[in-house]
Amino acid sequence: MIVKPADRTGKVQEYYFSQKLAQIEKMRREGADIINLGIGSPDQAPAENAIAALISYAVRPTSHGYQSYTGSPALRKAFADWYKKYFRVDLNPDNEILPLMGSKEGIMHISMAFVNPGDEVLIPDPGYPTYSSVTNLVGGIIRKYDLEEKNGWLPDLNALEKSDLSRVKLMWVNYPHMPTGTKGSQHLFKELITFSKKHNILLCNDNPYSFILNNDYHSILQSEGARETALELNSLSKSQNMAGWRIGMVAGQSDYIKEILKVKSNMDSGMFLPMQMAAIEAINNPESWYDKVNAVYVKRRKIVEEIMTLLNCRYDKNQVGLFLWGRIPDSIKSCEEYLEDILNRSHVFITPGFIFGENGERYIRISLCANEERLSEAKTRLEHLKIKNL
Repeated sequence: MIVKPADRTGKVQEYYFSQKLAQIEKMRREGADIINLGIGSPDQAPAENAIAALISYAVRPTSHGYQSYTGSPALRKAFADWYKKYFRVDLNPDNEILPLMGSKEGIMHISMAFVNPGDEVLIPDPGYPTYSSVTNLVGGIIRKYDLEEKNGWLPDLNALEKSDLSRVKLMWVNYPHMPTGTKGSQHLFKELITFSKKHNILLCNDNPYSFILNNDYHSILQSEGARETALELNSLSKSQNMAGWRIGMVAGQSDYIKEILKVKSNMDSGMFLPMQMAAIEAINNPESWYDKVNAVYVKRRKIVEEIMTLLNCRYDKNQVGLFLWGRIPDSIKSCEEYLEDILNRSHVFITPGFIFGENGERYIRISLCANEERLSEAKTRLEHLKIKNL
């Protein structure tokens, strides 16, 4: 390479799962039957009516042009109705909702819209690695805040209050939380809103897991005064089994949405219309849709809990979301080496918690995105494996 890359690329690394999937693919080419319990990519199909809408609009000659940067009015209204029905939040579809090509895109757009080089960004540890990588890419300064099991994986706002917050511009929260499965609550969100308003911090809740093994729906926008200081991301990736479709949204006060749109409108040319129409169908499905999806996850979760027990891991049964998070035995010296040994000898891939931050180093995460047969096979392999205490 004769052209030197931008300095910002030196601040980020290839995503962990990108590297791991390459390793798994190589093992498969060599003949290994790998059971991947790492990534939360839903394997159930989207709703049939959503797929039918995609096909119906895709064959129309008028469906293939550029679309609005703000999404179709019908899609924004569908998102607004969704939030009203499940989160009891009134959103103006004209200016308080912006459809996105996945909420991961929204993390970049929000950061580019509000974070200047040198601004500090509060990021949970453990937490979604993209919060850190995007902060680095836009020149922000990562400021980790601890989430610990002893505090129920909730932020210690009293500890933060004792620190210098004068340079903090943005704070990422994510409830229901990934990777720990901790639920959100209105009490938590009220405290966060009070904290963010006091220190003039933009608070962003990343909320894609609300519907998975959970029917106690919370949005940070429910809290009084939230519009002044908070945004919320949501997605159809998990709730509607549409991860590869890349359909999400950001909601909040119109002034914030306008700033995000300035960035977004310079980075894409609108979402494919048939996908928007399919998304409307998916969003408008009755609550029984979630019941059907979760009935499958309940059965899988039982097997995953048995795997956790088999590995002598301690876990909280009250977790929600697509994963189960567990603490490894103290006798194991290195979680990474431990799981690498399991992968190489049993051909079962489990995610090490350290990729989510230092507070995840003694934990593992198992995905529910494998069918019961594969999960049972993974359990059988682990039962026959003499685990090494590395």
